[in-house]
Amino acid sequence: MEPFIIATNRQLSVTHPVHKLLHPHYRDTMNINSRARELLVNAGGIIETTIFQRKYAMEMSSVTYKNWNFAEQALPDDLIKRGMAVRDPSNPNKVKLLLEDYPYAVDGLAIWHAIEQWVQEYVAIYYPNDGVLQGDVELQAWWKEVREVGHGDLKDAKWWPKMENVAELVKACTTIIWTGSALHAAVNFGQYPYAGYHPNKPSASRRPMPEPNTEEYALLGRDPEKVFIRTITNQFQALVGISLLEILSKHSSDEVYLGQRDTPEWTSDAKALEAFKRFGATLEGIESQVVALNGNPQLKNRNGPAKFPYMLLYPNTSDHKGDATGLTARGIPNSISI
Repeated sequence: MEPFIIATNRQLSVTHPVHKLLHPHYRDTMNINSRARELLVNAGGIIETTIFQRKYAMEMSSVTYKNWNFAEQALPDDLIKRGMAVRDPSNPNKVKLLLEDYPYAVDGLAIWHAIEQWVQEYVAIYYPNDGVLQGDVELQAWWKEVREVGHGDLKDAKWWPKMENVAELVKACTTIIWTGSALHAAVNFGQYPYAGYHPNKPSASRRPMPEPNTEEYALLGRDPEKVFIRTITNQFQALVGISLLEILSKHSSDEVYLGQRDTPEWTSDAKALEAFKRFGATLEGIESQVVALNGNPQLKNRNGPAKFPYMLLYPNTSDHKGDATGLTARGIPNSISI
């Protein structure tokens, strides 16, 4: 998100419609990134020594980034890439899931479609045709910086949208909003509910795999749980790691959720306000849909053996009182703020 935040603030004036659209989805992200580089993901920092692969953590991340593709960050494209869906023009989401009982994809596509509809309605107010978009000097400078400065090492990749038509702007903004809100919620707020029970996700192995024809290998066959407990992270590392996951998985008391704005006067445009109101209503409808799906006994993956319902993509738009504060494992904040 950071290259998009920087480019937005450098190239788009605060009165620019795209700045107004994206600004809520940047809230506190630069702050948390700065603190993370200082304390968490720095060399020898907390994450490297408790959760990630120590000295190999940054190297592995760098290797993974070489295959990063902005176009594939869109949920439908990601699901197709991972073999979880196929293109289906007749479907409202333009894809057909190959696995019906896949809560992340089912709820995610509903959220994606809602964001896309909101962005389409909003963008159409200010860009009635492609010519207006092509003539917007600020917008073109924004996208140029995103590509050539923010992602300079990938600036010549063929997959970048050229930002020559309204459809490209809609998909780019939808992808940015999706990444900063729903995608982050899905991968972040379930960390503690799952990994707070340490055997579910031990973060390090203190011993190599036993070699055949050794006493340790024989013990592995006789008592695998004992070998497992002796191998995983020691008590201190486990406590630090679990404490970190608890902090990362908490919703703050001043969270602003998708479909909400912390400043009601963000625009004076009545058409934009009406479109945003429809967006919020759609998200509240998705809340009811998520609850209903979780209550369907035929969908085994929505609760699992622990009977813990999948609520990570429950928008929580209807919550204006902070009811999801803390370790609730539900709600989609507007932005990456922890």
